[in-house]
Amino acid sequence: MTPSLPLLLLLLGLMGAQATFDHRTAAAMAAGLCKTRPTDLVFIVDSSRSVRPSEFEQVKVFLAKVIEGLDVGTNATRVGVVNYASRVKNEVSLKTHRTKSALIKAVTRIEPLSTGTMTGLAIQFALNVAFSEGEGARTRSNDISKVAIIVTDGRPQDNIKEIALRAREAGIEIFAIGVGRVDMTTLKQMASDPLDDHVDYVESYSVIEKLTKKFQEAFCVSDLCATGDHDCEQVCISSPGSYKCACRDGFTLMDDGRSCSACSNAATDVVFLIDGSKSVRPENFELVKKWINQIIDKLDVSDSKTHVGLVQYSSSVKQEFPLGRHNSKKDLKDAVKRMAYMERGTMTGQALRFLTENSFSPGQGARPGVSKVGIVFTDGRSQDYIGEAAKKAKENGFKMYAVGVGNAVENELKEIASEPTGEHYFYTADFKTMTQIAKKLQINICQDEDPCECDSLVKFQKKVEVAIQALTKKLENMSKRIALLENKIV
Repeated sequence: MTPSLPLLLLLLGLMGAQATFDHRTAAAMAAGLCKTRPTDLVFIVDSSRSVRPSEFEQVKVFLAKVIEGLDVGTNATRVGVVNYASRVKNEVSLKTHRTKSALIKAVTRIEPLSTGTMTGLAIQFALNVAFSEGEGARTRSNDISKVAIIVTDGRPQDNIKEIALRAREAGIEIFAIGVGRVDMTTLKQMASDPLDDHVDYVESYSVIEKLTKKFQEAFCVSDLCATGDHDCEQVCISSPGSYKCACRDGFTLMDDGRSCSACSNAATDVVFLIDGSKSVRPENFELVKKWINQIIDKLDVSDSKTHVGLVQYSSSVKQEFPLGRHNSKKDLKDAVKRMAYMERGTMTGQALRFLTENSFSPGQGARPGVSKVGIVFTDGRSQDYIGEAAKKAKENGFKMYAVGVGNAVENELKEIASEPTGEHYFYTADFKTMTQIAKKLQINICQDEDPCECDSLVKFQKKVEVAIQALTKKLENMSKRIALLENKIV
């Protein structure tokens, strides 16, 4: 069966993606778009008598160049250096230096020991001492790699097979670099699998620098956001070797984890902060309750979507019900209708502090990572200072709406409202016209979008095939018309 056009395009795309993947790390390195994952890295360097002083200097240059490509820091990559011959010396501890410059200076000061070649003893020392928490190593975890790079030019004078195995079993990834007349069998006994990636050989110390790029790339984790290897609609947030999508202010991340909606039909926590002061009057308070229920009617209320809480305030603050207590519109509206009128002063600042410190706390039913919306209603000037509490609410990331009626003060409403204030504060002179505000105040009301016709390759393929058939038919008709014209001309 001959593949259809869409299928051919898909196959070509996959081939191109594979080629892109093969060169991604190199491109990221060249563009400076890669970071090194957090690593505890220990160099284990042979300075036995077979290594001439000039050759040992070349090893130190290699170490310095690898260090130069790392993200060095307390919470990034920590570097240690173990120097060995017949004895072992801990030249640089993982806890000693936190900057590249300090590390490189320490490396330049290392002197060769110029005796035998006790590689097994050096690995044992690294396992017991260099990679210990006392020397600055971090607790073993999936987030932090432990790596040893061994550089040697001879045959070990002790057994390395068992101790290297123990080191690997302890979670240490071992790279073995052999120089000159090194014994390749022992290199393979030391190194981690796959050996092709973890065993390297150079003819002499004069060319060891050519391995620098290999190790820079080995530690490189591409910043996928910077390289563009992501499908986030708006904001991409990098993490080592991965990324997650986010949205700009005013947008909500949808269930697909990548696209954003200007409305918030995803999960939302909404708290009404209602003025129950004596200036409202009982008959108007009943209109306020109807207004709240008008808004609830428009919300996508459910256990997994919108949760609603209600707070009434006057001279004191009363939580009528917390977030998550009622997760159906009927139960919410019944609870709103039962709210009794407090009929005292207007302490809006105190109410805003309650909202910030209590209403959106996990202990009161707020959900982590969910958008927070506060709707403040008042009919007069606050009897206390609102500025600090209003500022705190917005600094906490709450989207604040301010609704005023009658004697409400416009400047106070603007101070409470989120930016842009024109979209987040509302005023009407009469309680009877509050229904118009309910229509304008859009929290998470979205029109259902038509389902995408191409949500699968099969549907997409059918659509293209239909289009091709239609085009073919048009071409056939055109050919017939051209033939008729030609006959008339003749």
